[in-house]
Amino acid sequence: MDATTIRDPMGGANQSGLRDHNERLVLSLIQRHGGLPSAEIARRANLSAQTVSIIIRELEKDGLLARGEPIRGKVGKPSIPMTLRPDGALSVGLNIGRKSIDLVLIDMTGKIRAQIKRTYAYPTPFALTAFLEENFERILHNLAPGDRRRIAGIGVAEPFELWNWLDVVNAPKEEMGRWRDFDVAAAVAGITGLPVTIKNDATAACTAEHVFGRGREFADYAYFFIGSFIGGGVVLNDTVYAGRTGNAGAFGSIPVATETGAQQLIHHASLYLLEMRLERAGIDPALIWAPDTDWSAFGAPLEDWLDHTARHLALAAVAVSSVIDFEAVLIDANCPDPVRRLIVERTRAALRTIDTQGIGEPAIAEAAIGRNARAIGAAALPIIERYLLAQPLFG
Repeated sequence: MDATTIRDPMGGANQSGLRDHNERLVLSLIQRHGGLPSAEIARRANLSAQTVSIIIRELEKDGLLARGEPIRGKVGKPSIPMTLRPDGALSVGLNIGRKSIDLVLIDMTGKIRAQIKRTYAYPTPFALTAFLEENFERILHNLAPGDRRRIAGIGVAEPFELWNWLDVVNAPKEEMGRWRDFDVAAAVAGITGLPVTIKNDATAACTAEHVFGRGREFADYAYFFIGSFIGGGVVLNDTVYAGRTGNAGAFGSIPVATETGAQQLIHHASLYLLEMRLERAGIDPALIWAPDTDWSAFGAPLEDWLDHTARHLALAAVAVSSVIDFEAVLIDANCPDPVRRLIVERTRAALRTIDTQGIGEPAIAEAAIGRNARAIGAAALPIIERYLLAQPLFG
């Protein structure tokens, strides 16, 4: 690509050979900012009005854009915002968790159209293939025949080195060891017939927050997701940064100070610790994974877990903010929204007890996507690959 053809490194280009880039740019701008009139798209994309007009017509023809209600100003003709057509693209997401597996169908706006969830004691390759064979057609059951061609693909979110931490999840070594040589992408493609994209589960959750949630408010932030084990993601310059090995934001490995020395954050801010507290109190820990459980009934074990988690999250927030000057630290979790709110509030309170001299105190913010972040993020991956720009473009 000739760099001289680019009018702005954060914008588009007018040469016909870059049409795919420019279409992705227009779709990305609308996805990021909501409905935009063509004149505003041209301004933000640094493209000519004629180029934007041609792109919009093509995207309308392809069913990806729709015209919103006219906005009337004081003078001149009303402007017509262009919006994403929700069913212009669909995608499937599969989250392989340590305690549950989720299959979702989302539209281009991130809305879940269908969802199927199963829980298990621990994940195995056989459990994955059996679940997908049973439920893939079920999740597409309500689609019209013509809508199937709009499915961009299937994204898979899975933990890094799923065969590790056997003692924590009480899983047999032989069963979990089968993950080492199991080709997840080939198995999923064979069952679904769709293109497959795989990401670390916490990175996928971060992607969901960045594309569909509060991540759109910030250009640079750290993201924590509390699941069976805590993980996270990093966003730099409006882009989810996967890192050299795809495992950037492995915040569970951050050392945090304890009474007995330094231990990894994963041992102080993960849901498996709440499971242990509930079991000791005679409460069924499986209730954590039931989507309709009222966690306020957990009582003292939950309160103790919240305080312990918040203290160590605050330490981790200071640690990551000492490396990169993030705008915010976003926190999400596989828990009811009221519990997530308590985690955020207590982490803010714990942060006030920590010496942050030398850095600006991290801004702790509540994420928006919630329990389904990993599955939604997985489903977002094929949409991003096919329709959006993954590189920085917003100033």
